[in-house]
Amino acid sequence: MELAYIPSPSRGVLYLGPIPLRGYAFCIIIGVFVAVWLGNRRWIARGGRAGTVADIAVWAVPFGLVGGRLYHVITDYELYFSPGRDWVDAFKVWEGGLGIWGAIALGALGAWIGARRRGVPMPAYADAVAPGIAFAQAIGRWGNWFNQELYGHETHVPWALHITSAEGGRVPGYYHPTFLYESLWCVGVGFLVIWADRRFKLGHGRAFALYVAAYCSGRAWIEYMRVDDAHHILGVRLNVWTALIVFLLAVTYFVVSAKKRPGREAVVEPGAADEVPGDDRAAGAAEAGEEAGDEPADQAGDEAGAAAVEAVEAKDEAGSATKKS
Repeated sequence: MELAYIPSPSRGVLYLGPIPLRGYAFCIIIGVFVAVWLGNRRWIARGGRAGTVADIAVWAVPFGLVGGRLYHVITDYELYFSPGRDWVDAFKVWEGGLGIWGAIALGALGAWIGARRRGVPMPAYADAVAPGIAFAQAIGRWGNWFNQELYGHETHVPWALHITSAEGGRVPGYYHPTFLYESLWCVGVGFLVIWADRRFKLGHGRAFALYVAAYCSGRAWIEYMRVDDAHHILGVRLNVWTALIVFLLAVTYFVVSAKKRPGREAVVEPGAADEVPGDDRAAGAAEAGEEAGDEPADQAGDEAGAAAVEAVEAKDEAGSATKKS
């Protein structure tokens, strides 16, 4: 008898009259809101306009959803196009099946279109939204819990996931909750990017590259634990190879970018600073300083005091010169 485990929901959809409320969809929607909210705060702290992140997200989110679904359908085509399957199911996104690799790839394309329309640099935008994307993934993974999918090997650890559904080839039992492992990993990645961005003043897309590299390093070992069907190359799951390749690309970009374009962008959205009232501009500058890990306030005060002393000395010298003349 199991004394402790993570229960699975009895169903992943509730009905408000004729309207279905699906847990998977709610997790995706909440994740998008969190990513936009945090990205907007970080963008404003960097000197951008409020609302720019949301405007670009209008392009990025639909592209990302389409890309995530395409990657899933292409890599698991037999679920929809093999004998006995209904190809119409390929459009039922609410039943699960969004590949993060396709979501990031096409989502980036959508963001690039939106960024060009707003006249902002894409790398700066990517840096602003990077930790929010990680937190959105952490929330979105709970959609797999509602659907009772993407779990790991059978186990009897106290935090085992209790699978109760026998649909789609599932075998009821207790399994490693890989959705939970990935969710916690993504939370850690989000906080890592925030800390590194403040500590090292990452710019020109390096915060986003750090997010990608950190996520891939976790996805690789979590992918090994999963027991769902997947294509293999040289005995290794396809997603592990994808994580490895994307990890190397992200690290390469980080290193090359740091050498070619060190520091941060001085301006992330042309003209934004001129539209901010004085008090708001000062508050934004203070928040940006905290975000970037700038000089402490006492050091700034010392510099201001030194400037005042120099001004007094200059005035005295001017007075002395007048008397002599």
